[in-house]
Amino acid sequence: MKEYGVFDIIGPIMIGPSSSHTAGAARLGFLARKIAGAEIKEAVFYLHGSFAKTYAGHGTDRALVAGVMGIMPDDERIRDAFKLAKGKGMLYSFKEIDLGEVHPNTVLMVLQTLSGERWEIAGSSIGGGKIRIIRINELDVDFTGEYTTLITYHQDRPGVIADISAVLAKYKVNVAFMRVFRVNKADNAVLIAETDEDINDSALAEIAKNSYVAQAKVLRPF
Repeated sequence: MKEYGVFDIIGPIMIGPSSSHTAGAARLGFLARKIAGAEIKEAVFYLHGSFAKTYAGHGTDRALVAGVMGIMPDDERIRDAFKLAKGKGMLYSFKEIDLGEVHPNTVLMVLQTLSGERWEIAGSSIGGGKIRIIRINELDVDFTGEYTTLITYHQDRPGVIADISAVLAKYKVNVAFMRVFRVNKADNAVLIAETDEDINDSALAEIAKNSYVAQAKVLRPF
């Protein structure tokens, strides 16, 4: 029998009207901003399925724009997201797309940061304000943002995962879920480790010292 939590019953704390189309969209944008790790200069939102058909009426557009500016789902500024983006000089646009066999509330966010980086991040709003990130750049991934999450971008070489795991164990960080995603053998890979404890800066710096790790970052839960 399925167990239900309080947020399954009363829903998330949010600015409406819809937990899936508004709160979930804001969370997707917010988490994408954290993954990019920098101020967003331009965002193109490719909307799939139900998102594409109802985004204006349900406030999905404002929620996504607010999220990539770092505004949380319960922040009243979501309603003024377009005005705030204009004030920041952030460009944004919305396009319909067919992303194939994915959840109907899915968006592909193509983000340009002020530092010149380009990110492609796709995610789905799966109900009740909950989300899943399903793609980062060329790699398919799967995580929710509900845990402290370590992301490493590294070369697919023997011993890299063992070294990362050893650092987490050294700092008494328990791994709840860990997945590794790659395009091809011995190519670039992404590790996603969702943990029960926070990962402090010292642990992160130690992980980043591995010569095969190009980038390591920690996303903390909402």
